[in-house]
Amino acid sequence: MVEEARLEEVGSGLAPVTPGWFVVNVAESAWAHSEAFGSRCAFEGSPRVLVERPDVEPQMFPQIGFTLAVLEPGKPTGMYHAESGQEDFLVLAGECLLLIAGVERRLRAWDFVHCPAGTEHVFVGTEGAPCVIFMTGARTAGKTIVYPRSELASAHAAGVETETDAPREAYAPFPAWTLGQPETWAALPWA
Repeated sequence: MVEEARLEEVGSGLAPVTPGWFVVNVAESAWAHSEAFGSRCAFEGSPRVLVERPDVEPQMFPQIGFTLAVLEPGKPTGMYHAESGQEDFLVLAGECLLLIAGVERRLRAWDFVHCPAGTEHVFVGTEGAPCVIFMTGARTAGKTIVYPRSELASAHAAGVETETDAPREAYAPFPAWTLGQPETWAALPWA
């Protein structure tokens, strides 16, 4: 029988600190924030969320990762990239731009995006209200990632100058993530 995980306050909300099943509301879950890339709720005890709790062992989901992203206008979700595993996305609120395989698409609430392995992509918030995206991706042994050079992505502050397969290189110019909720918390569906 699988035990219930223990949830604890980790400095930015609740996160699992032991293995097992759990239920947590988005409004109470742990959040991380980046001035460059918006905010994230990862649901699991990822190292990014537990920076204030070095005493806690991260409880990473072994097979599938889930993230709830809140994009502010003009901010990308990260750097334009392609992973060796499948990723899928569902826009829950607001609008954004999808930069995918060298083209730009406007997305709105309830648009679903499927990215087979190797699909180059990133999302960028548009003017107006924040955009909420539910993200999921496979976690496989030997997973790889590449950040290709892209003029389209660079025009939206989401591209690297030189192609790399090292996340540390791709994100080196940006400040570290901090604990905290999105700046637009009061305007979000769960507030």
